[in-house]
Amino acid sequence: MDYIKLANSGVQQLKPYEPGKPIAELERELGVTDIVKLASNENPLGPSHKALHALRHMDDLHLYPDGAGFALKAALSEKLGVAANQLTLGNGSNDVLELIARAYLQPGDEAVFSEYAFAVYPLVTLGCSAKPVQVSSNLYGHDLAAMAEAVTERTRVMFVANPNNPTGTWFNAHALDEFLSRVPERVIVVLDEAYFEYVEESHYPNGIDRLEKYPNLVVTRTFSKIHGLAGLRIGYGVSSPQIADVLNRVRQPFNVNTPAMVAAEAALADEDHLENSRSENTSGLVQIAEGLQALHLEQIPSVANFIAFDCGRDAMPIYEGLLQEGVIVRPLAGYGMPNHLRVTVGTSRENERFLIALKKVMADG
Repeated sequence: MDYIKLANSGVQQLKPYEPGKPIAELERELGVTDIVKLASNENPLGPSHKALHALRHMDDLHLYPDGAGFALKAALSEKLGVAANQLTLGNGSNDVLELIARAYLQPGDEAVFSEYAFAVYPLVTLGCSAKPVQVSSNLYGHDLAAMAEAVTERTRVMFVANPNNPTGTWFNAHALDEFLSRVPERVIVVLDEAYFEYVEESHYPNGIDRLEKYPNLVVTRTFSKIHGLAGLRIGYGVSSPQIADVLNRVRQPFNVNTPAMVAAEAALADEDHLENSRSENTSGLVQIAEGLQALHLEQIPSVANFIAFDCGRDAMPIYEGLLQEGVIVRPLAGYGMPNHLRVTVGTSRENERFLIALKKVMADG
C-alpha cells in the first residue's frame, strides 16, 4: 500500500518545511561547540524580562488553557485599539495562516502570493488541495499591481508580506492602499506583518488601520520575532469580527498553551525591551550591510531583522563552510535563490563572528 498516494492531491505535492538548522544538530553532526545561530530570524536579546518573570510564577499548568484567550485578547485589544472579537490567537502566526487556508480554500480554488515569499503560503494552499498562483517578483519584492491582475474568478485568498521573508523588502502605504482598492471584496487578503515592529521607514503602513475600510483584510502578527518568544509559539490575526468568527470555528480548542499566553501578555507591556531590540537590530543591519559591502557581495536591502545576500555562485558550499566555522545561516535554494544566503541580525559580537567566518570561507573558495 502506498500511503503517500492515499493523501489528498495537494499534500502529495508537498515537501516538509525545513526550518533553520538547530544548534544541537550541528553539535551532533560536526562536533562543533562554539556556535552562533543566525538562521531563523530570532531575537538575539531573548525574551522580555517581564515575560520571563511571569513564566516563573506560573502554578496552574495542570489545568487546560483558557480556550478563548480572554486575558491576552484583552491586552491586545487595548494595545491595538481593536475589539476582542476581531482577534484570533494561533500557535504562532503560521497557525493563523493555516486556519485561513482551511476556512476559505477548497479544491479548485486559487491562492495568490509573490515569488520569493514565505514558504508557508504554498504549503497551506496545497494542504487544502487548492491551486497556488505565484506572481513574479519585482526586485525580490512584491509586484502588487501584477498580483492584483492575477485575480480570477477562482481566487479566494491572497498572501502578502510586509516586510517580506526571506528578502526583507517592503512596500509603502500608497502601494498597499492602491492594491487593496483593486482586490475584489470576495477575496481574503492576508497581510503578514511578522516583522512590522522592526521597520522604521516613515511611509510603512500599519495594516490594522485599514481593517475598517477593507473588511476582507486579515492582518497576522507574531510574538516569535521582536518579542523573543519563538519557542512558545504564539501569534494572532486581526480581522473583521465575521472573519474572526469563521477562523475560530476551525481553530482547535486549545491551540495556544497557557505559558505562551502568559508570556505574550507580559511582553506586550514591556516597551523598553521592544525599543532595545529594535535599536540593536537597526545597528546590526548597518554592521552586516557594511561588512557584506566590504566583501563585494550584493545584498537585498532589508528593513526586517535579516539580510539576504548573493554569494555570486552556488551558496551551498559557502553555507557548509560557515557551518564548519560554527556559524549557522539559512540557504535560500528552496526559495528559488540558489546563490543566496540569509543571515539573521545578531548581537554586535555575533555579527562580527559571522563576517569574519564569511570572509574566511569566501577566501578558501
